[in-house]
Amino acid sequence: MSDTSSTTPADRPFALVTGASSGIGLELARQLAGHGHDLLVTAEDAGVEAVADELRALGAEVTTFVADLRTGTGVESLYAATVAHGRPLAVAALNAGIGRGGAFVDNALDDELDVIRLNVLGTVHLTKLVLDDMVLANAGRLLITSSIASTMPGPFQSVYNASKSFVQSFAEALQTELAETEVTITSLMPGPTDTAFFARAGMEDTAMGAGPKDEPAAVARQGYEALMAGKAKVAASSPGTKATALAAAVLPDKVKALLHRVAAKPRGDSASEGTDEAGA
Repeated sequence: MSDTSSTTPADRPFALVTGASSGIGLELARQLAGHGHDLLVTAEDAGVEAVADELRALGAEVTTFVADLRTGTGVESLYAATVAHGRPLAVAALNAGIGRGGAFVDNALDDELDVIRLNVLGTVHLTKLVLDDMVLANAGRLLITSSIASTMPGPFQSVYNASKSFVQSFAEALQTELAETEVTITSLMPGPTDTAFFARAGMEDTAMGAGPKDEPAAVARQGYEALMAGKAKVAASSPGTKATALAAAVLPDKVKALLHRVAAKPRGDSASEGTDEAGA
């Protein structure tokens, strides 16, 4: 872990960003740093160290922390590092997440369970810790990165979509529970975004992985703006992603599943040839 000087201007809010070494998480950190926040940024590997100087150049005091949020120990250690600052969290952006493409019956069980460990268990665990403090202070903003995938069944990405459906439902339930407090919760729902997600998920050989993607900077900007405005959710960032969100609200689940199947099915997989499919 690396730190900057302990001198902290009292008027600078403090923010936590997970999954901050690249992609949407890094862009959220840039947004927060550029808008006057000091930061604790974390990721599962030392790559987060490489972005610290860039964030400091935006005027932020930055602490980096390496933690595996798939584990309870990782979550607790990150929370302890946050508390050690002695400053209340004005913002917590819980962005860390992973996916796994391919047919569920073909994938290794531990790979699928890792999706649940990080996207579901890690998110719930860390949310509990930071949200208890925010409610006690009656102040704070929580951003949870969900996905447009939360709105539909996900053939060939089944556990990922299910994990994001959980996260989306979780965020919306908390919004209602905390409606009479000054704590706000915002769900960020990106569509396909130009990050390392598809390579890590083994989905480059899919229509979704090879297709057009949103820029992570634009996704993060819209997420930040929604967070600061206290909005419940935002489908970011392109018109296509927003149209998908609107369509998902009215299409039957079976149709959405067929559409997703076309987008996420590996192109070399001929197991389902001959089945009716609608274009994504």
